[in-house]
Parts: sequence; structure tokens; C-alpha cells
Amino acid sequence: MLKACSKCGKIHERGYKCTAGIVVKQERNSQADKFRNTSAWRQKSEDIKKRDMHLCRICLTRQYNTILQYNAHKLSVHHIVPLNEYFDMRLEDDNLITLCSYHHELAEHNRIPRRLLRDLARTPPVLSPTKAVL
Repeated sequence: MLKACSKCGKIHERGYKCTAGIVVKQERNSQADKFRNTSAWRQKSEDIKKRDMHLCRICLTRQYNTILQYNAHKLSVHHIVPLNEYFDMRLEDDNLITLCSYHHELAEHNRIPRRLLRDLARTPPVLSPTKAVL
């Protein structure tokens, strides 16, 4: 007898064990993964967020599909040159930038040029003056 699967939506024989949606957790033991759990990284990450005024630096420039210019939602610190490429730059201020989750994902997939990220990391954030409404 056939039955619709609640996991994948396909039709299977009754009793079939569908593996759709099962995520195999990979063990992370790389040097980069171990570094991300250190107090040095946690402190540096907080320092970079403070430097960047707890705002996404790409959102501030209104680029790459920015919706909210002053975005302080779901922030993380991004390594411009990834740890697996050049581990020695792991704590360099010029290699770190605060990004929202959306722009972090774009940066991770090289959809935002490293040159732009590095330029932003080397300069202080610029806040646009707000217009007074009377």
C-alpha cells in the first residue's frame, strides 16, 4: 500500500523510512573552528562590532539590496580573507567587518567584493544626517 510522505511529499510504500530532511551533523575540528570558540575571538568580535557602531557596514552604504540603512539585526563579524586562506590574519582589524546575516551570506559567497569590504573595514562608519520633520 502506498502512502504520501510527510517529509518529502513523494509517494512511498508503507513502512519505507524516508531520509529527506535528515541533516548529518559534521564534526568541526579544523583550526578555524577551534579558533571561533576562543575568548580572544569573542573579545575581538565585540571590539569590531563596537568599532562599527553595532551596525551592518554594507547596509550603511545602501548597497546590495539594503532594506534598512541602520541595521543592527542579526549581526556577526566577517573575516574578509577567510581563516582557511590566511589564518594569521584572524585578529587583524583590517580583515574584520560587521555584517547583518543577509550581507554576511553574500560576502561568504564572494558576491560582495573583498576590496569593498576591506575599504569599509579601514574607515570609520559614516552616519547620514537625519532630516528634522516639523
